Amino acid sequence: MLWIEATDFRNYREAALDVPPGLTAVVGSNGQGKTNLLEAMHYLCSLVSPRVNLDLPLVRSGCDAAFLRGEVGSDGGRLLIEVEVRASGQNRVQANRSVIRRKRDLRRRVRSIFSGPDDLAIILGDPGERRRFMDEAVAALWPLKEGVATAYERVLRQRNRLLKDWAGVGEPPGLAGWDAELIGQGTALTSLRARAVEVIRKEAADEFRRMAGDQMGALLIEYAPSVAAQSLMGADGLEGAFAEQLVARRDDELVRRTTLVGPHRDDLGITVQDLVARGFASHGEAWGAALALRLALARAVGNDLGEDPILLLDDPFSGLDPQRRHRLSEGLAGRGQIVMSVPDGAQVPAGANVWSVEEGRVAPG
Repeated sequence: MLWIEATDFRNYREAALDVPPGLTAVVGSNGQGKTNLLEAMHYLCSLVSPRVNLDLPLVRSGCDAAFLRGEVGSDGGRLLIEVEVRASGQNRVQANRSVIRRKRDLRRRVRSIFSGPDDLAIILGDPGERRRFMDEAVAALWPLKEGVATAYERVLRQRNRLLKDWAGVGEPPGLAGWDAELIGQGTALTSLRARAVEVIRKEAADEFRRMAGDQMGALLIEYAPSVAAQSLMGADGLEGAFAEQLVARRDDELVRRTTLVGPHRDDLGITVQDLVARGFASHGEAWGAALALRLALARAVGNDLGEDPILLLDDPFSGLDPQRRHRLSEGLAGRGQIVMSVPDGAQVPAGANVWSVEEGRVAPG
């Protein structure tokens, strides 16, 4: 990212910043706007917030819209991105003055990875948080495939509605058709999740080891699909296994009036020191694992593109002791453009550019 302008975004009335290469540390007390600035950068590149599902909270109180403008440079040239985030109604997005109608049309041209405290839920939360991470990984790695998860959820809702509204006599009419749709979309999603986990598995272990050292043990991640087959990377065999499991659970589904087979019941196994992280990891281990997953995803995206994505780290040192903070700082060297937030100057890594934030105003230098 070469520069960014934000108007009426969160607590920023107006901000205009040149973004230097390498590592930049955004310093400020809580509530001053550090995270909001990183969120603006991520939104400009991805058209989604890593913190909220709706756009309304992004617009400064009392305003009808927020505006983001910025330019990203890459091996493919310079890309000017302009976004009007409306409090209500359809947003407007342009890239090099051409209208962007689908998010993936922008995401395939520029990538950013955001890591923040909410990522702890990937390690310590329910399986839905880990499924969300896997789908975010798919979208980051292969933007043109991001609609697969949405398509599956749409089929799942329709099939569940059919089961819920069933009169209870015979078999629900049309169920065979929705079975076929569920198998087709579910197989595609399962395969993508399996590929994404395979791509980041070793990178995650390496990132955790670099940051934590040998004393914290190894980080292992493993895809735990609802539908298992000898190969999860393609349709052959997986579709048949999906169909068999649907048949096996048919009576249970009719009793419970809901779909019991499919990637909506997947999980991601995460272990630290051979123990399930969700139940046994300390806060430091859990945060180190969450951070390692995002760093691994950024590394995998960079390997695929041939250039590093923009890496946005919100308060990355919060759960780490001084030794591991130092290890993390060293591991960030040479990873392209990174913007991180820290609460005070004592946590600024050596050699970093520094921005100070106070009440939505940013002072570089």
